[in-house]
Amino acid sequence: VQLQASGGGLVQAGGSLKLSCAASGSTFGSYGMGWFRQAPGKEREFVAVISWSGGRTWYADSVKGRFTLSRDSNKNTVNLQMEGLQPEDTAVYYCAAGATAKIVMSPHMERVYDYWGQGTQVTVSS
Repeated sequence: VQLQASGGGLVQAGGSLKLSCAASGSTFGSYGMGWFRQAPGKEREFVAVISWSGGRTWYADSVKGRFTLSRDSNKNTVNLQMEGLQPEDTAVYYCAAGATAKIVMSPHMERVYDYWGQGTQVTVSS
């Protein structure tokens, strides 16, 4: 399974960006897909994840109400719509995928994710 992230960039505080992550590979099953981020000098942290069906989502408290994660009908692409961006949202954002059955137990834990994409930089200027 390969995950391809796109959509990062530079935006002013209060602005919006949309990140997308497309999964490919013949063995891609009922995986949840989501995002983590890593700011300079900090550990990588959970942002959001969506179940295989798209019926359940989990968000970090820091982004709840500002970020919306959705899944395309083909199930292989997820989109993270980020609104009201702040400088503290500046980070490299990583797409991740894992079995939904494991994600529902601990959505914020890196160890439940089996696949990771390359990072995409999001920079929010003040």
